[in-house]
Amino acid sequence: MNIKAKLAHLLPLQTGIGKNGQWRKQDIVVETEGQYPRKICISIWGDKINENQLVVGNQLSIDFELESREFNGKWYTDVKAWKIDLVDNILLKASMQSDLSGQEEEDVADDGLPF
Repeated sequence: MNIKAKLAHLLPLQTGIGKNGQWRKQDIVVETEGQYPRKICISIWGDKINENQLVVGNQLSIDFELESREFNGKWYTDVKAWKIDLVDNILLKASMQSDLSGQEEEDVADDGLPF
């Protein structure tokens, strides 16, 4: 499954040691677009965690799988990301806009006139 959503919250990184060694888990909350936006908590495990992509406000394309399991008669569902791509980077946009505004000022100042 795939979803495109904006990163709304970055929860604290969780780490630990299990029978297979050290593990890392990053939970994020994304918000979908549309008439009725939804918030979804998604877990990212291990080497799939990329801090450069996980900036609040970034638009992400997330491939994920759903898994449910039963514990003491109750069912719990996990949303696990297996691939995350950056769709829209707010920091990149801001730096590009500042670069463009600087170029516009240079273009106006360098109009070829000697005075």
